[in-house]
Amino acid sequence: MKRSYSILLSLLFCLSPIFGQNTVSDTTSGKIVTIQTSAGTMKAKLYDDVPNHVKTFITRANRGEYNGTLFTRVLPEFMIQGGAPDSRNAPAGARCGFGDRNSEIMPEMKEHHFNKRGALAAPRQNDDINPQKKSDMSQFYIVQGKVYRSGELDTLEMIANQDIKEKAMEEFFYPERAELRMLKASNKREYQKRLRKVYAKVDSVIRATPGHLFFTEEQRNVYTTIGGCHHLDGNYTVYGELIEGFDVLDVIAGQSRDAYDRPKKDIRIISISVQ
Repeated sequence: MKRSYSILLSLLFCLSPIFGQNTVSDTTSGKIVTIQTSAGTMKAKLYDDVPNHVKTFITRANRGEYNGTLFTRVLPEFMIQGGAPDSRNAPAGARCGFGDRNSEIMPEMKEHHFNKRGALAAPRQNDDINPQKKSDMSQFYIVQGKVYRSGELDTLEMIANQDIKEKAMEEFFYPERAELRMLKASNKREYQKRLRKVYAKVDSVIRATPGHLFFTEEQRNVYTTIGGCHHLDGNYTVYGELIEGFDVLDVIAGQSRDAYDRPKKDIRIISISVQ
């Protein structure tokens, strides 16, 4: 019966594949950002519904605060991070990219803005010193990510929801097993109706419990086609996405790096302009 429940959860999501490596969201209708680096140029669109992050990013970019800084952390199949003020004159091999706590702003997370390939977002300090998940706008990161198989997403959901589901099953399903077994033998239609109600209660408990994981249809479409980093979702504010320069993103993410993930060869942000 537990296996039947897992199958039922999987059927809650219908996949509508989209094709092509890079897809631009319909929600992007804001300003265009040109990020010129020593490895090439990337362009991004800023979202209209994340106003404080967009305003802060544009203000800092117009003041030239990102100019001359480095990409201080690069990880293939994950992301590239740059802009930290302490990287501007950092000696070769020095650890940098610590950010600026004075540049923090409150998060503006939106479920429909997630960490797909090309997402432009704000890093932050860990929860133990930053429980409000404030964004450090002195830096930014761009997701490279990886493409997931649909079955991988199912497994991630199952693992994340396992303990929550078990508690809900103990409350709603296990006490009715004997009665359900009899119904199955005597009245299959009533059995299916009753079973759906039980599973609906279990599903409701899972969705209402913090820490649960259910990928939206859009997330499944994107993560199984262009890719991304699902584990960042719900923890960092995404405020834009690349529209050009994915090849540059890949070049930067693939750089040889030191023990702290700083590129051994400096990749510098020459300028960021906003139109």
